[in-house]
Amino acid sequence: MDLFMAISLLFLCFIFFIYKSYLRKRNQNCYLLGYECYKASDDLKLDTETCGKLILRNKNLGSDQYKFLLRTMVNAGIGEETYGPRNVIDGTEETPNLSGSLSEVDDIVFGTLDKLFDNNGVSPSEIDILVITISMITSVPSLPARVINRYKMRDDVKVFNLSGMGCSASVIAVDLVHHLFKTYMNSFAVIVSSESLIPNWYRGNERSMMLPNILFRLGGCSLLLTNKSSMKHKSLMKLKLSVRFHGGASDEAYQSCTRVEDSQGYCGFSLSKSLPQAAAKAVTMNFRVLLPKTIPLRELVRYATVSFLHPKTNNNKGKTPSLNMKSGFQHFCIHPGGRAVIDAMGRSLGLNEYDLEPTRMALHRFGNTSAAGIWYVLSYMEAKKRLKKGDRILMISLGAGFKCNNCVWEVMKDAMDDVNVWKDCISRYPVKSTANTSFLEKYSWVNELEPQPNKKIEKIKN
Repeated sequence: MDLFMAISLLFLCFIFFIYKSYLRKRNQNCYLLGYECYKASDDLKLDTETCGKLILRNKNLGSDQYKFLLRTMVNAGIGEETYGPRNVIDGTEETPNLSGSLSEVDDIVFGTLDKLFDNNGVSPSEIDILVITISMITSVPSLPARVINRYKMRDDVKVFNLSGMGCSASVIAVDLVHHLFKTYMNSFAVIVSSESLIPNWYRGNERSMMLPNILFRLGGCSLLLTNKSSMKHKSLMKLKLSVRFHGGASDEAYQSCTRVEDSQGYCGFSLSKSLPQAAAKAVTMNFRVLLPKTIPLRELVRYATVSFLHPKTNNNKGKTPSLNMKSGFQHFCIHPGGRAVIDAMGRSLGLNEYDLEPTRMALHRFGNTSAAGIWYVLSYMEAKKRLKKGDRILMISLGAGFKCNNCVWEVMKDAMDDVNVWKDCISRYPVKSTANTSFLEKYSWVNELEPQPNKKIEKIKN
């Protein structure tokens, strides 16, 4: 009898342990309940006319810089409806101030959070974890404190302020929340990602530092996540995997994208010639971990077999064997960092124009909105009704350091068709060409100028 009781007790303990493990694993899921992207007012649009006036105001530019800007603007993949910071539109970029910078951040953060809470029926007092990822600005009290004060959040909310993470910050924040969910059960988390442009507009004439002015635009996003199993039926997507790689130990990777002062004392972002190599290595190292966990075994075996049998002679001009990425993913949210970035990622992943369309159109309509960019891409997919239940989405983000951070989502419902920030323009997309021909038509005469470095070009006034 005693032996029977002991065996029964051990069996009950085993069942209890299994049940607790099941509950713990179930509550460690990460669900995306909703997200909101920021759309600025029309008076902040940087069209051809506004860009021309902005260039004219920079007294440090000469004919060489004008030619570079013209060529880059035409081919950058940026359209006529992107949004710039208020001080640039008003012509006061020479004298940025803290109040204007904080006002810009408040518009993005509070504008997206107001919609996020209203559309998802979640009160700010229910938020357990708050993550803010806004680079290149600091304030006292901190930016998360401004959010907590605005929405009167609880005094036990777990707060994280990530700065300097660049264009991959939102994926880093998702990964952070996913790990926090393993400790904090039945929780809501909010992530806010953006960049502060007002104090960081470059006013010098170094080519490597002028490019960010062409690509970066005003934008941001807010995300609502949870690990509550009771909210699963309301979720848009479920996080399946996140992989992070940081190549900062390499001097070339570390220095490929830095914020520095030029010879004239103007501060800005410098993009070095080693950036493409640093990005390629970061993506490769990340995929070495990601792909074996997400690509079907049969495709991995096929790739290994073909690679082994593929002739490795110098005279071979055939196509190099590549993985079929679409065997593991149906959609690709690639960071819209620029046309060159999109083209390179498309070639390396073997994607066609249909796969790259959301990223190209997000860049054309909203520009490079830093860490928020991939969520504008996702919003485009929703607006075009591309997403179906069970589909897998690969989000690829790149950032200074140099970092490559990716995550894989599974779509949880068919009714993902919110047009979000694309409401007034989705019918016009996709556009046939992302080249900014209006800029070329208006300023093509720049190419006929004689070299006059750092000398003011008066003709542009006409």
